[in-house]
Amino acid sequence: MDSPISVSELVFEIRRLVEGVTQWQKIWVTGELVGVKHHTSGHWYFTLKDESAQMRAVMFRRDAANLKQPLADGMAVMVLARVGVFERDGQTQLYVSAVRDMGRGAQDLELERLKQRLFAEGLFSRPKRRLPRIPRAVAVVTSPTGAARHDIETVIQRRYPNMPVLLYPVVVQGRDAAASLVRALALVKSGPADVVILGRGGGAKEDLAAFNDETVVRAVYTCPIPVISAVGHEIDTTLTDLVADLRAPTPSAAAELAVPEKEQLLIVLKSLRARLDAALLQRVRWERDRLGGWVDHGLLKNPKILFREYRHGLDRIDERAERAYERVVGQARLHWRGLAAALPLLDPNLPLARGYAYVTDRDAQLVTRNAVQWGQAYEVHWIDGSLWMVRVDTEDLQ
Repeated sequence: MDSPISVSELVFEIRRLVEGVTQWQKIWVTGELVGVKHHTSGHWYFTLKDESAQMRAVMFRRDAANLKQPLADGMAVMVLARVGVFERDGQTQLYVSAVRDMGRGAQDLELERLKQRLFAEGLFSRPKRRLPRIPRAVAVVTSPTGAARHDIETVIQRRYPNMPVLLYPVVVQGRDAAASLVRALALVKSGPADVVILGRGGGAKEDLAAFNDETVVRAVYTCPIPVISAVGHEIDTTLTDLVADLRAPTPSAAAELAVPEKEQLLIVLKSLRARLDAALLQRVRWERDRLGGWVDHGLLKNPKILFREYRHGLDRIDERAERAYERVVGQARLHWRGLAAALPLLDPNLPLARGYAYVTDRDAQLVTRNAVQWGQAYEVHWIDGSLWMVRVDTEDLQ
């Protein structure tokens, strides 16, 4: 049995073997950048990955000085590197000396295609719903162990003590994250919350992948309650940020948007109450002065004034009625006088006084000359009497 060796000795041997392969000391490798971090020292740390594998990489400050642009998640690149082993953890990694940008990575392209498709469906252009002024409760969809939960709850309790905060715990990254988020948003629908905060703390681009998942985006779109998206840091933008009713740069900012500051509301309420009291007092004083003016008015002290004008009006009407009555009576009097003057002219005896006479038959009916018949008796009337006569000869009457 060979004598055992230490871990450091084993790592050293592996490193010696790896770095002893000449063709691995200057090799071009293609892949997509994820988990990019720029250290304050000037070094760049990232992971180079493709569809089935990934490898850690580092680019030291002296080589990074030649970069034409900062490195970023999702970049498709070709790097010139040597393969080495990091002794502290025994990890094989790439030591990059040059980077060539090959365009956008496959994941970025797929995300852009999904974004454009959802935009065409109108998911990002619907009218944004207004948040309630004072919600009955706030639903928080986030990791139960993350800093985001603590930040949200702390801010809400500071701004509005005793505001109900309902936690819907979810997995925020990994394979099961999207399904977990969709289930939580479905549960929120049946709860008492009036606003939803959906979010998590910052992380690498791949850590936020669940918030770019199509099922999560559609779950936010169909949620009947206004949703505030607070995913990652301010520089991070996910599809849930675009579909949500409001986007907050951080979970703490989302909490400030979700609830008002209770102390400020109380100050405003106190000011409104004071203004209302002042307005009511001013109205009472105005009404009192108005009623006082009526009490001192001459009409109330001498109510006969109210009827003076009406009395004058009645007197004028009575006077006009009297004149009208006299005018009607006078016209009637003249009319009857005219009739009385014309009445004697209707006296049948008046023509008899001028020598006229008239003839009647036995029935006292007037008889004209042509109506006189042979052998009939007729009465002739004069002013001084009448005389019966009988027609005996027609020739004598001619």
